[in-house]
Amino acid sequence: MKIDVSLVKQLVSQQFPEWADLDISTVATSGWDNRTFHLGEHMLVRMPSEAQYAPQVAKEQYWLLKLQPQLPLMIPKPIAMGEPSKEYPWHWSIYQWLEGTAATNAYIADLNLFASILAKFLKALQRCATLDAPAAGPENFYRGGDLSIYDADTRRAIVQIENKQLAKTLMVIWEIALASKWQLNPVWIHGDIATGNLLVNNGKLVAVIDFGQLAIGDPACDLALYWTFLSRESREIFREVLNLDNDTWGRARGWVLWKTLCAPIAGTDVDKILSEIVNDFKYAGKK
Repeated sequence: MKIDVSLVKQLVSQQFPEWADLDISTVATSGWDNRTFHLGEHMLVRMPSEAQYAPQVAKEQYWLLKLQPQLPLMIPKPIAMGEPSKEYPWHWSIYQWLEGTAATNAYIADLNLFASILAKFLKALQRCATLDAPAAGPENFYRGGDLSIYDADTRRAIVQIENKQLAKTLMVIWEIALASKWQLNPVWIHGDIATGNLLVNNGKLVAVIDFGQLAIGDPACDLALYWTFLSRESREIFREVLNLDNDTWGRARGWVLWKTLCAPIAGTDVDKILSEIVNDFKYAGKK
């Protein structure tokens, strides 16, 4: 299905005629699960790209309004929900536009402060009430769920690594990750804490977006930036503020290992991340 400006114009005109005269254009960087468009100057349209992502719409519409007042950073604010039609078969969303640029080192003034703010956001999210919250499962690709769901895929990927010493170490890391479970009550997880979903403005982290994987479960899946983006002091700050147990960090290594080997985003430096995982594992073993 072609999801483009023409389709969005048609849907907005049909379902929200009060906004039919607003300019519509593609955003500079759109995601994979959803296609995103500017609607005027202060709104955006978010369209699931496949049927498997469509259930995220109603979940975000309901839960983001409840979570927003409890969080220290801005998150997407739903304004309206579009209905399925003959032109487009799924629900879709209109949100308030959030100013900011996807997090990169070029736009972050202080990586230590960035790490601290992000960790405090995750802690606040984990403290939010979970009554009637959606559990981790196939609808959010098991983010926050049992890591063993990806056991076969990860083992297959590890044994294909040519460097057998590296493969052996990664298998140990994977098996340690599988050996523990989250022992406390399930907590809220974002499910995709990646630089593209973190907005920076004036050098500072100001917003977290794309809550399609939102659920409750094990927070280990939200820690991948420790290996994929943070470095040196910022890692220690991130870890200290979160104050999670060693088993959770072990499962987090498993999550980032699975994602790096089996579901990397475009441009991922796989070798670099694997090296970071191994070095951190060895360093943790010396403590």
